[in-house]
Amino acid sequence: MKHVNLDYGLTQLAVELPDSAVVVRYGETYEDPPKVDPVAVTRAALDNPLSMPTLKELAGPGKTVAIVFPDRVKGGAQLLSHRRVSIPMILEDLLAGGCQLGDITLVCAQGLHRRNTYEEWMWYLGPEIVNNFWPNRIINHDAEDRSLMDLGLDEMGNSVQTNGFVANVDIPILIGHCAANPYGGFSGGYKMLVTGLAGRKSIASHHSPKTMLRKDWLGGGVKSYMRDQFKSIGEAIEKRTGKSFYTVDAVIGQKSDVLSVKAGKTTEVEKATWPLASQRSNVIINELNEPADILVMGMPRDFHYGPGMGTNPILMSLGIGAQYSRCAKALRPDAVIITVSLCDGWFNKDWFPSYEETYSSLQNYSTSREFLESDEAFRISTDNAYCFSYSNYYTYHPFHAMSMITGGSIPLKWCSEVYVVGAQRPGFARGMGFRTFSKIDDAIKDAKRYVGKNPRILCTPECFSGGMAVNLTSKQIA
Repeated sequence: MKHVNLDYGLTQLAVELPDSAVVVRYGETYEDPPKVDPVAVTRAALDNPLSMPTLKELAGPGKTVAIVFPDRVKGGAQLLSHRRVSIPMILEDLLAGGCQLGDITLVCAQGLHRRNTYEEWMWYLGPEIVNNFWPNRIINHDAEDRSLMDLGLDEMGNSVQTNGFVANVDIPILIGHCAANPYGGFSGGYKMLVTGLAGRKSIASHHSPKTMLRKDWLGGGVKSYMRDQFKSIGEAIEKRTGKSFYTVDAVIGQKSDVLSVKAGKTTEVEKATWPLASQRSNVIINELNEPADILVMGMPRDFHYGPGMGTNPILMSLGIGAQYSRCAKALRPDAVIITVSLCDGWFNKDWFPSYEETYSSLQNYSTSREFLESDEAFRISTDNAYCFSYSNYYTYHPFHAMSMITGGSIPLKWCSEVYVVGAQRPGFARGMGFRTFSKIDDAIKDAKRYVGKNPRILCTPECFSGGMAVNLTSKQIA
């Protein structure tokens, strides 16, 4: 038997898997492409933008600028992280071109995530950046703000909303991270604009069952209906505001190291960054000559959205859905998923105040989709108290829970069964549609009813705590 330590809450759970099980870990199963000098490649990208003038050429006396950056959810806080390296260089070019520092504002594109505190900005941007803009020229985007610009519908019928302040400056600049995202291809590019700077109604156009429950949503590919929506909404914003967003995106590795930087027109930056991002994130599992029958995964208590993933049943389900999406091409179509998770019902009301009510309401419906398309879900998503808390008290927007439920229901649509092992309050896991077991051996035994007596097992023991932002493929499919 093979001894494996799976993430489990704040610790790990030791389990035994068959010797034939394939265990995937960064640094053992796969590596990133070579690192580069972030300073050198950023300088080269800014000096040679794709299909746009340089920032020095765009700049000038009296011109207003918004530098839009991602929140703490991804990108790292190290000194050579993309945000820390690129923002000072962008400022250098703008000032050299004649802009005044007082005309430049930093905008955090956190979408429906919780606002960033001053302390958090200091942590991942550093004092040398924050002190130049605090308190009035570094701001959080607000998806409920009255100044949000509503631009109607795009050609696909999606709601088009964007940050009014950013849309009205002379030079809007997007700093993004091109990294594997199980929720829609790669982060960065137009995703920064159409999720990070959008309103709830616009985000609901693509973070919805009609988009996320499609087969083409799986595997983090760049060709999907969601990706088409990003492009359509982004181009509609540029056309209707008369603005071309200057994008500075870095392809980042497992530990948020910079692997490449491209700058210029958003569509051209996407084309230039996706190939390396695909190379970095699409991992062929040579040990899997055929797709696996069972995915075994660990679940920590905390992950990039904040504390509570392994305890809050909605966030737990999203974690399962995300990892299934990443591993879909390494699994048979009717695979079984086994997740080790505390699932003790701690919702973390300080960060996710709407989640407990959302979970309770979900129990009144036969399917998650029925709930998500109900008047009750809309009521919670637009609740004034929850929205006020999001805008003022550093909590997640109530619609965020709805998109998490959608992502978490994906395995129920495509897999034979989803098991949760080790739940301290198993009723919460069952409330998300999952079956529960106290021991992993029992879960594997039951799974054999669907996949046969000698299942091929794929194991990702540290898919969140250790980082597993890759898309896995079996040798046969590759």
